[in-house]
Amino acid sequence: MTTRADRQMLLWYLMQRGLAVCLVIPALLIALLAGALIRLRSPGVILLRTTREGKDGARFSMYKLRTMIVDADVVLARYLAESDAVRQEWRQYGRLACDPRIAGSVARWARRFSIDELPQILNIVFGQMTFVGPRPLPLEVVATMRSEYRICRQKVLPGMTGLWQVSGRSELSINAMGRLDRIYVRKRCVALDLAILLRTVRTVVNSKGAY
Repeated sequence: MTTRADRQMLLWYLMQRGLAVCLVIPALLIALLAGALIRLRSPGVILLRTTREGKDGARFSMYKLRTMIVDADVVLARYLAESDAVRQEWRQYGRLACDPRIAGSVARWARRFSIDELPQILNIVFGQMTFVGPRPLPLEVVATMRSEYRICRQKVLPGMTGLWQVSGRSELSINAMGRLDRIYVRKRCVALDLAILLRTVRTVVNSKGAY
């Protein structure tokens, strides 16, 4: 039997998909403009589709603005091989503060202000994501998470923003993100989602914890 809270979350989910339909065209136009500027510095595709883990562990193709050079995997492997400190940072955070793969200043700016994530509104339209939820991580990163965090994340749809984004973003470790995801899933409600969205706007404007 569905509860009142369940019905509220269902209505909220439908409202998010409706809002995504309204926002998808302007969001893609902004992302494509940034992508065209990035392409001037770094040839390659503008939009990427990367495989991520979603609700119930299902894999889906997440859309993202390309902000890295074309041979990013080769560059990363070489960079990790050169330093123990860099390898430790990668294992702990799943990202690098000084990432040699970033395709120039426009790409770095797009990442700092989350312009690169705007194409994910398409995933919301397709019902694969929501505006608020656990971040859909690369498969190799989510595989390093503690099992209880990963299982908890799989209970809900991933989101464009969440507690991680408003609690430190890239400054937090993978396990710290997992702890925040578990808190979010346990306390998930419309009021919490709205609070996270409001805090996200402030976080993005301040570009705090982004690189």
